[in-house]
Amino acid sequence: MKRVLPAVLIGFLVVPLCYAFPFWEKKTPDQQRREMRADAAKALKRLYKLAPGSKGVIRQAAGYGVFDLFSTKIFLTGSTSGKGVVVENKSKKETFMKMYKMGAGLGVGVKSFVWIYVFQTKEALDTFTNKGWEFGADADASAKWGARGGATGGGIQVAPGIIVYQLVDKGLALDAMVGGTKYWKNDKLNAGT
Repeated sequence: MKRVLPAVLIGFLVVPLCYAFPFWEKKTPDQQRREMRADAAKALKRLYKLAPGSKGVIRQAAGYGVFDLFSTKIFLTGSTSGKGVVVENKSKKETFMKMYKMGAGLGVGVKSFVWIYVFQTKEALDTFTNKGWEFGADADASAKWGARGGATGGGIQVAPGIIVYQLVDKGLALDAMVGGTKYWKNDKLNAGT
């Protein structure tokens, strides 16, 4: 039992890393980009159905990002990883990105979900895509504080100029725990664009 628990714990932390850095990936960068675009389109279609006001919020924004995420949690620790595409509305320029989050919290489970970021300002969009982004622990508190619904089309203000929508199996979540999350460009996928 002493050896089983650490092995299970390590497995739960490594699985999301493999999702973000799939060593078995056989698809070409073009195939991966097409798949991510298709996933993003499906997620946006689903969001617009669940929160119709979100369509106007995204249309008026500087840009948006759609991230497909995979999360595991066992006992007191967990991790989340994912990949996504950020689109600047005016130029339609795409930036493919990765993300990883490690956190603490009681529970056991595995889930997949989607975060859709809306960048209300060009500055927020540029900071996110060009410098990467790291949401600190305070982002969780601002997500809870900033949930207002109407003005953001059902999204949650998590930082100045940034709204997040979280799609889960049961619909649209009313919270988004983005604290401790790091984002960076996927150089392999951006090389061919």
